[in-house]
Amino acid sequence: MRDIKEKLLTNQRNEITEHLIYRKLSEGVRGRNREVLRRISEEELRHYRVWRKYTGEEVEPDGLKVWWYVLVSRVFGITFGLKLMERGERNAEVEYGRISKFVREAKKIAREEDEHERKLLGMIDEERMRYVGSVVLGLNDALVELTATLAGLTLALQRTELVAMAGLITGIAASFSMGASEYHSTKAEGGREPFKAALYTTVAYLLTVIFLILPYFVFREIYAALGFTVVNAVVVILLFTFYVSVAKEVPFRRRFLEMVVISLGVSALTFCIGLLVRGVLNIEV
Repeated sequence: MRDIKEKLLTNQRNEITEHLIYRKLSEGVRGRNREVLRRISEEELRHYRVWRKYTGEEVEPDGLKVWWYVLVSRVFGITFGLKLMERGERNAEVEYGRISKFVREAKKIAREEDEHERKLLGMIDEERMRYVGSVVLGLNDALVELTATLAGLTLALQRTELVAMAGLITGIAASFSMGASEYHSTKAEGGREPFKAALYTTVAYLLTVIFLILPYFVFREIYAALGFTVVNAVVVILLFTFYVSVAKEVPFRRRFLEMVVISLGVSALTFCIGLLVRGVLNIEV
């Protein structure tokens, strides 16, 4: 029975912790999102009281967990932060099933955790999730186009400062071009604000450009710079694919491998083209 009580206390602490997370997040938003988060917070508090009935004890929330998920939610968006937290609580739902023989409400709580919260989280209206497609467009194009461009310029120019300058000019011009294209595309489709869509695309493209070109400002050895650019590209793909997989609940591995193969494949092809052009034209810089 001691083992069962420890599990009950763990569940109880999780519930009061999540109650505080949802409550703190609800205080920072307005409109429908505040009501959604407030309702989930109340649901978690009710679950906490059920566990307390069986343990007969009060427990303190996990302050570090509250701080972490509130921070993640405010930086990367409420949808991402809460779904990331939801991922971490799946094992807890399994435990609910195991202790249901001792606590008759356990299965009901597990069902509510799985169904009710998912329904409420699906109601959250968040701007950055409406424009995630624009961010994906900017990131994808920057990763494929600029990584490939830098690979070709590396072989053609052979000097880090020249590659950095040419890549930066190309990247900035391309970012504004992509933003303009997204503006016209969104305006024709309707449903979203064209200026915001263009802004998300442009900023995502520019940030990716800066991160990819950074090694050429740090390293003097040209191929070391190219190598770190490739590493940076993989890091960007990894982080953003993880973000989308959590926020949109889509498979991670397939999307990650697909983006890596496309980005690095095009870069390798461009590098070979640069080698061919350099050899045919016999130009040395």
